[in-house]
Amino acid sequence: RLAQRYGALSKARSYCTRAHPKGTVVVVTSGKGGVGKTTTSASFGYGLAKKGFKTCIIDFDIGLRNVDVHFGIERRVIYDFVHVITGEAKLSQALVVDKENPNLQILAASQTKDKTVLDSDKLEGVMEELKSQFDFVICDSPAGIEAGAFHAMYYSDVALICTNPETSSIQDADKMLGFIASKSKRSENGQIVKTHLLVNRYNPARVARKEMISTDDIKTILRIPLLGVVPESTDVLSGTNVGRPVITIEGSEASIAFTDAVDRFLGKDIPMKFLTPKNGFMDFISGFMPSN
Repeated sequence: RLAQRYGALSKARSYCTRAHPKGTVVVVTSGKGGVGKTTTSASFGYGLAKKGFKTCIIDFDIGLRNVDVHFGIERRVIYDFVHVITGEAKLSQALVVDKENPNLQILAASQTKDKTVLDSDKLEGVMEELKSQFDFVICDSPAGIEAGAFHAMYYSDVALICTNPETSSIQDADKMLGFIASKSKRSENGQIVKTHLLVNRYNPARVARKEMISTDDIKTILRIPLLGVVPESTDVLSGTNVGRPVITIEGSEASIAFTDAVDRFLGKDIPMKFLTPKNGFMDFISGFMPSN
């Protein structure tokens, strides 16, 4: 079984080398706050690491810091992202290995500094070092289009655009697409940042009642490929409370959705789930429950 497992991981890594080169930088962004960027970064990064890829998640939300909480490692953070940029610590000192998956490491944000400490020249050196060590570098972007979000997306090869099925969130996602297309390093070099859409907190029952915008309408507005649809789920909060990303909660619909999104990202053809209402009283009731 062990040989089969590692054989499968080796095959996956071989495929990734062709589809996504070593050191691929993926920014998880949206423009709007509260749409599930950090939840996505944590579960997407964990999902890649579980497939056998060396993965690093960087928290670019300087001054707030949340990624470490999703993994329950906040007490293990001695040095952070800013310490590395300012030369107070080496990258190897600041990276924290996930408790369950050695393929995953987290570079936490500073809680005592603000986004103005991000020096572009020094940041580029850190990013190059990370790209040489990891298969994937996941950049968890703060909200907005200010310094933190700019630095998070600047070096990206791929962008996961997170949105909720409501108008303001979709409009902000559209603004971020324009921002990436004109301000990224790849755009400066005449290259394209690959973009994917991830819709969080989707409730098909509320979509049917015209209380939420459908995935078809979102795709029509944004015109980028749909990578995944994550249904509304209390498991997201439950996972955060115990310091584990929701993708690790076996049987959770949100876990299934993120696992499918990772597989699609790696090239698998998997049908989209959670697009239609379930039949039953509980689904009817859930459509009336407010989202957090």
